[in-house]
Amino acid sequence: MKFLHRTWPVLLALLEPLARAQTAAPVDTPYPGTISLQVDATDLDRRIFRVRETLPVRPGPLTLLYPRWLPGEHGPTGVIAQLAGLTITAAGRSVAWHRDPLDVHAFALDVPAGVAALDIEFQRLSPVDGDSGRVVVTPDMIDMQWNAVLLYPAGYFDSRIGVQPTLRLPEAWAFATALEAQSQHGGVVAFKPVSVETLIDSPVYAGRHMARVDLDPQATANGRASVHLSVMADTTAELAISPEQLAAHRALVTQADRLFGARHYTHYEFLLALSERLGGIGLEHHESSENGVEPGYFSEWAKSSSGRDQLAHEYTHSWNGKFRRPADLWTPNTNLPMQDSLLWMYEGQTQFWGNVLAARAGLVPLTDALDEFANTAAWLEAQSGRTWRDLQDTTNEPVMTAQHEHPDWRDWQRGADYYEEMVMAWLEADLLIRDGSRGARSLDDFARAFFGIDPGRVAPLTYAFDDVVTTLNRIQPYDWATFLRTRLALHANTPIEGLAHAGWRLGWSEEPNAGTKGFAAQRHFDDFSYSLGIDVGKGGKLKAVRWGSPAFTAGLSTSLELIAVDGRAYSVERLNRAITEAKTAKAPIALLVKDGDLYKTVAIAYSGGLRYPKLERIAGVEDRLTPLLTARP
Repeated sequence: MKFLHRTWPVLLALLEPLARAQTAAPVDTPYPGTISLQVDATDLDRRIFRVRETLPVRPGPLTLLYPRWLPGEHGPTGVIAQLAGLTITAAGRSVAWHRDPLDVHAFALDVPAGVAALDIEFQRLSPVDGDSGRVVVTPDMIDMQWNAVLLYPAGYFDSRIGVQPTLRLPEAWAFATALEAQSQHGGVVAFKPVSVETLIDSPVYAGRHMARVDLDPQATANGRASVHLSVMADTTAELAISPEQLAAHRALVTQADRLFGARHYTHYEFLLALSERLGGIGLEHHESSENGVEPGYFSEWAKSSSGRDQLAHEYTHSWNGKFRRPADLWTPNTNLPMQDSLLWMYEGQTQFWGNVLAARAGLVPLTDALDEFANTAAWLEAQSGRTWRDLQDTTNEPVMTAQHEHPDWRDWQRGADYYEEMVMAWLEADLLIRDGSRGARSLDDFARAFFGIDPGRVAPLTYAFDDVVTTLNRIQPYDWATFLRTRLALHANTPIEGLAHAGWRLGWSEEPNAGTKGFAAQRHFDDFSYSLGIDVGKGGKLKAVRWGSPAFTAGLSTSLELIAVDGRAYSVERLNRAITEAKTAKAPIALLVKDGDLYKTVAIAYSGGLRYPKLERIAGVEDRLTPLLTARP
């Protein structure tokens, strides 16, 4: 007690800043005045965004917030460590600030008497290479997310704080965004005032090489909201779009209209970056989406369709996630924690419709779309972590896992499995609706009833578990609550029953399908995941080892490099041959591996041959998967 008595004044002194830094709860009233936000994005060599803000204020305590819980990322992914050089002045005099030590995205200060505006300056030090985060600036392009260059006042809904944004770009660069430009002089673009909520939801793509195409040329004449595809690339040659490719992207818009029945945006901008240097991304916004892939999207169209479902997925989010939004994911501002309990609907059904719409539009050929179902089924069968962790628990993954963290034992730890696992659940739901209605209705009818309501409305409309169940029952009576809860709590069985109901089953081939080849080529690895249980990256680095696989049993992990196969230097061809020969040979496969400066030879007893997923038709059962993937007239 004597110790506590002596230290109590010290503890009070330590706790006083915490008490003063308590962030006010946001209220649904307008913020008095409009923030002036000026961002200079011309420092391409050092990848630095320079920010100036003028913030209308009143004298007294004020807390400024740096966005932390980012929409579409479902977790606390705002990187405060990239903010530097923060200075705040009023009428030329410095205003002191201090950071909340328990909420490092909050900055508390006292506005002096007689001050009506604060001048704020800081820099956003964006990553210069992939080792320090996703690269958003290259010599030829930028992906500018406003949440990374904004401080905003606490105590108000994001939707009630006005901002006048201005962006300085390199001379002669083009740009694309869902924001509307008010004026442009040289490289300086002033956008029309918007709310903080809309600003954060409206990134800007800008670059030296850009092209923009209209995906619905008849929109204005027919009273529809416009849709455009804006592409930036490392070189002008990558921007060339053939008539066939343009038709497929236009068909995506048409097929989405036929599915959902209404557009819940004033206009929509697909933002697509084709770059070896800019970090890859797929992120939804209400009236735009950020899509980043490697070069070759157009120029090597016939080579692989892998990844071409991304635009369809992100576009679907304009309806599922942005217009209809899970109630526990909606927050008044980006510094209040989100809850992800309905990501199985938000992301899971979006993944389903993304795959389906990409096939219906012709972005992905039918054979490749069927291969994708095979790959999903095989991946799900190999998810050994289901025995201890159910699907509902994986919806916590965005809050649990750091932004660029990659688990070593992915199939045992599990991750964002609600994407792929719910594809199979929604396929099964589609077939149950078709069976119950004798073919009169399908999951398409659910999509129109759930997402197509209130045509012309853009403002978000939240939903809960019971809303999903109620709409499903309106389409086709069934015990949908039990159906969904059972799949969310599944531990033992592999959730691919829908395939059999659709007339298909998972089979295996010694040759990888087009989807497997394309994905492995994009990610730069050799795929032996369903035979030995390893993915081998550049330089023989083991990128993945499946839990319980022959490689796992032999003691391999991702700390190793594969040096040699049966005494000869590793190559994909040599390991292919060794696995094939092991089907009849008695000797195990000998792998020389390196762990740091330690070399060792590991013997793997495996005789199952090369194994890659494929779909096989079930004789006598109607094919109901192909019609699902066929364009709607």
